[in-house]
This record gives sequence, C-alpha cells and structure tokens, in this order.
Amino acid sequence: MDIFHIIVLALIQGLTEFLPISSSGHLILPKELLGWPDQGLAFDVAVHVGTLLAVMLYFRRDIVTLILAWGQSIVDRRATDDGRLAWYIIIATIPAGLFGLLFDDFIETHLREVEVIATTTIIFGLALAFADRRASEGKALAQMTLTIAILIGVSQALAMVPGTSRSGITITAALLFGFSRVDAARFSFLLSIPVIVLSGGYLSLGLLDEPSVDWISLGIGAAVSAVSAYICIYYFLNFISRIGMMPFVVYRLLLGLLLFGVVLV
Repeated sequence: MDIFHIIVLALIQGLTEFLPISSSGHLILPKELLGWPDQGLAFDVAVHVGTLLAVMLYFRRDIVTLILAWGQSIVDRRATDDGRLAWYIIIATIPAGLFGLLFDDFIETHLREVEVIATTTIIFGLALAFADRRASEGKALAQMTLTIAILIGVSQALAMVPGTSRSGITITAALLFGFSRVDAARFSFLLSIPVIVLSGGYLSLGLLDEPSVDWISLGIGAAVSAVSAYICIYYFLNFISRIGMMPFVVYRLLLGLLLFGVVLV
C-alpha cells in the first residue's frame, strides 16, 4: 500500500473502532468501490496498536484506579466499587475470547461477505435505535452487577460477526440494562481494552511468517489510528448525552443500504 492508502485506512479504523457504526462495514468500502488492495495482517496489527494506545491514554486515570483497586481486592479479599468493576471487565472479556478461539476460522471463511456486513449493519443499527429510545439516565457504573457484565460480555462476543460493531452492540446492551448513554459508552470503551490486547496479540502471531515488514508504513498507520481514535473518544463522550444514538443509527442504515448497492452493482 502507498502512504495515501495507509493514512485513509488508518483514519477509518481510528474513527470507526469506538463509534457504534461498524469498522468492518467501512473498511470493506475502499476495496469494493475503489479496488484498493487488502491492507494485510501487519497493517491490522499496527492500527490495533494505535487504537489501543488511544483508549489507554484517554482512560489512563481510570485504568490506574481499576488496577490498584483490583490488586487491593486480591490482597484484602474485599472489593470496592472500582475493584468490582475491574473484575467485571475481566470476566466480561471471557466470552469474546472463547468465541474467537472457537469460531474465528468459520467467520473468516464464511461471514466476510458484503451481504453479511450490510445485513448486520442494518439489523444492529435498528437494535441500537430501540435501546436508545429506552435509554434512561438512571444507572451508573457503580451499579454494574456480575450478571449484567457477563451478558454485555456475551453481546461483545457477537461483535466478531462483521458489521455488528463491537462498541455498538455493547453500548446497546448496556442501554437496555438501564445505564446512561455516557456510562454505557465508558463501560464499552473500558471493555475494549483487554479485547484489543487479545485480538492484537492473536494477529501478531501471524506476523511470525511475514518475510519482511515495512516498519515506517506501520508506524504511520499506528500513529494516524491512535490520534483519530483519541479524538473520536473525546468528542463522542462529550456529546453523547446531548445527541443520543439516533445520528449513528441513521448513518448505519444508510451505510447498510450503500453496501447492498455495492452487491447489486
């Protein structure tokens, strides 16, 4: 890939990783509409590293607090609200990890089709609309329970199906359980950290067979995805309580129709 392709694809990854609009639905467009080459495994790893750096930098204080509280819960065998939340994030990550190990090959072989991505983009967009209509400003993260965390984790596992959107489905689930838009998004973003680590680590294993790696291009991709993802998180969390989820729902519906148009053409 040339530098222009790298920058555009890294921007797409960074901006769509945390918005509830499906990164896979966007990354398939340059290939299908413009005939761009596949970005390759090394690039996927690089942009994963970039988005991971962005979310960890944005939530750095939360991460330190959660880690300390988690460690304290092990030592004292008593968990504070932060300690429990840390455990919930760890436990909620397990379904996605198991789902990935069991079904990754099947998904890569059978579910990467444009028709599948278009369908899931629309279906889960409508689910987000339903959840947002029911959204309340009641529950905060301190009211998270183990059962709710596990169910949100199961929903996150379903996001391995292309077009679903990891952030979209976890925010949808959290909204349905009565959490405010901001706290639903915060839990979704915190929950993304171990998943991105696991996903990036799994993808990195494939790099062992790569004959050569263009580190400069990968560094540019990681940097662009990191900056764009950080900006995305910042503005999303600052405006979500005012704008709600409907703009993203409408966008998903239009994207799904565009993808179906690509298939028909």
